[in-house]
Amino acid sequence: MPDDTLYEFDRDMSRADVATYLRTVADELDSSGELDFSSDEQSTTIRVPDHVEFEVELERESNDRGSSEISLELEIEWYETRDGSIAGPGSLDAE
Repeated sequence: MPDDTLYEFDRDMSRADVATYLRTVADELDSSGELDFSSDEQSTTIRVPDHVEFEVELERESNDRGSSEISLELEIEWYETRDGSIAGPGSLDAE
């Protein structure tokens, strides 16, 4: 099944602005679990279940010019059924 990008955000920001953004996400996760994402061209809301898979990845990608790009990825994953309801951890939607 192909990926369906629900929202994408990519912008140069100060470290302080990133921290503020992450605090807002953390506060919403801690309270209602409902996250609102919006920018000039797109908007979506998603409900995050109480139990998720959380992944942290720190990568260094070197290039031919002798420099490296370092990326920190924070990923939250869960399953949903075909009708959009939240499935249990490790659940598969059988046909």
